[in-house]
Amino acid sequence: MKLVWLRNDLRLADNPALRHACAGDEPVAALFIISPTQWQQHKMAPIRQRFMLAQVDELGRELAALGIPLHLLRVEIFAEVPAALADLCRELGVTQLYANQAIESDEQRRDHAVSAALAEQGVSCHWFNGCCVLPPGRVLTGSGEMFKVFTPFSRAWLKALDEEGFVIHRAPAPRGEPLPWHPLAERAWVDEALGELTPDPRWPVGEAEARRRLNDFLEQAVLDYGETRDFPAIAGTSVLSPYLAAGIISPRQCVAALQQRLGYRPQSKAQPGFVWLNELIWREFYRHLLVLIPILSMNRPFKAETAALPWSWDPDAFAAWCEGRTGYPIVDAAMRCLNATGWMHNRLRMIVASFLTKDLHIHWRLGEDYFMSRLIDGDLAANNGGWQWAAGTGADAAPYFRVFNPTTQGQRFDPQGEFIRTWVTELADIPAAYVHQPHDWLRLKGRRDYPAPMVDHAVARVRAIEMFRSLEK
Repeated sequence: MKLVWLRNDLRLADNPALRHACAGDEPVAALFIISPTQWQQHKMAPIRQRFMLAQVDELGRELAALGIPLHLLRVEIFAEVPAALADLCRELGVTQLYANQAIESDEQRRDHAVSAALAEQGVSCHWFNGCCVLPPGRVLTGSGEMFKVFTPFSRAWLKALDEEGFVIHRAPAPRGEPLPWHPLAERAWVDEALGELTPDPRWPVGEAEARRRLNDFLEQAVLDYGETRDFPAIAGTSVLSPYLAAGIISPRQCVAALQQRLGYRPQSKAQPGFVWLNELIWREFYRHLLVLIPILSMNRPFKAETAALPWSWDPDAFAAWCEGRTGYPIVDAAMRCLNATGWMHNRLRMIVASFLTKDLHIHWRLGEDYFMSRLIDGDLAANNGGWQWAAGTGADAAPYFRVFNPTTQGQRFDPQGEFIRTWVTELADIPAAYVHQPHDWLRLKGRRDYPAPMVDHAVARVRAIEMFRSLEK
């Protein structure tokens, strides 16, 4: 028997491991491992856990309809996975294991241990690239190193894609009579480990839903994406990140759909659709970095010298940021939106990350962990890459220029304050002319229901720049 180990690739279509396992007539089974303790150690948000397991439930039904059983194992930590998987393979008579490669360091160590444990009992392991359009290690400089700046990586990635192309793997055909599926919500041990598995209606699961969102975006918004993507009050983005993070849809499917919509693959900013494609390439950049520079999975900065920065760990200031009590409306609206929905618009992620690191001078690791503990689309590569980009410690860093003014950012990207008034209820009735600097208006009304600014941005900006200049001495 062949066993397909599903992880962050919870889909039938364009799943290389599943497709290769289903080649031939040998029986095929699938597996998903629930690791509650490890997920907690990795700060996985509860909303992300529920979303992922709701998709596991959906995928289990779809696999059962194809005659492929999906087995579930509860293994608390990764270190226990090799032995548990070896036991399951003996029980089922598995001779070959198929899986798509993980990119994170802990997961890679787990997978190497699995390969070694299964080899001892004659089970061969087959690993595939299921998370990137081009596999990590394919896009390198002329000297064989990973790019440290995004723009040349993007050019090299496009060139490599033109040279190699890519294949979209079809979903497997039925392999026998349909099988019964026992829903996760009826399995007491799943609820015991993770609590009540109530799906969030804002985030329906399923490959059909992911394709619908992708197609709607390509039909309605992709051509204007470069002009609308930075405005959180406008539905100008694809909102596909949770589906990409869980592997409900693949980046290859996204690129293929974009090409089909446009009739070509955009190569430069002058061509419609390129700005969105470039965002997919950013995703690839961070994933390649994580594989080729493993310290990024270990709470260490990409730029080693920035480990000496005198970051603050002020718990009260950090709590105010987390709870949306900074006195800067766009920051507070963004954080309250995150806490309520498990998602944040990308422009807002940059604004709040800049505020935490450059205005409050708080260590980016605290922000990175908080995001992972709240985001439905929490993804180590993208989250770490984004936080180190904002903090000035990562690849493509520009610490002296990436100090966002939260007031002017709000004025520029939420000019009428629509997004702010939605989430900062204390400002729901404030005129647009005052929404980004509301404190004088509130004082005139005799109101004290919204906090004063935590810091003076002009002063904080100078301090942030001095922090980085001190590294040059």
